[in-house]
Amino acid sequence: MKGCQNNKVAPTQACSQHKMQWDKHTHHHSHSSLTGVRRMLQRPGENLPWNPATRGNVQPHDENAPEPLRSHYFSPPRFYCVETICAPCGAVIAWAKFAKSESPTNILNFLDKVYPTEESRPDYICIDKACLVLRTAISNGSWNKWQKTSRFIVDAYHYINHRTNDFLCRKFCNPGPLDGSAPNLVVMALDRKNKPYLKRAFNTQVCLFLL
Repeated sequence: MKGCQNNKVAPTQACSQHKMQWDKHTHHHSHSSLTGVRRMLQRPGENLPWNPATRGNVQPHDENAPEPLRSHYFSPPRFYCVETICAPCGAVIAWAKFAKSESPTNILNFLDKVYPTEESRPDYICIDKACLVLRTAISNGSWNKWQKTSRFIVDAYHYINHRTNDFLCRKFCNPGPLDGSAPNLVVMALDRKNKPYLKRAFNTQVCLFLL
């Protein structure tokens, strides 16, 4: 148990005081129990009507992550997520495991490891948390080096939801600006009547990162 200094009572992983919590844990995680069968059949993040209520904190995709709650160490913790960097074609360039959260700081550290030099950095980095990552980069000073080579943009869905009330997102993270500031993100196309119109050059919903 978290914070407990008592000796464990074999063959359990808890002391006599917390044996009840250990028994409850082993019961719920046993393959022979109904809960154990549900855990084997359940897909990650799926919560079907017959599943128990979702426990723990759920991190919205565009907000900072809460600290995970953990009362014991009876089983090893799960990694929060696997982050990938993909090319526009969908090919995976790099990946990393984030232990506790998909925080902007973790994302920036991941990018620093994959792109350590200015020559290696992409022109555009698309991620649903781009406005949060940009704010963090400005706050910790790392934006001083990233602004020389790259621009953080959000995916189209995120932009639609944030453009009305988030000035930073609307001004600097637009995935398809029409002011000419990012000509590589906007292309000319023809509609069914052969009339020209501007559209986004990339489908930002395909990849987590767009390089």
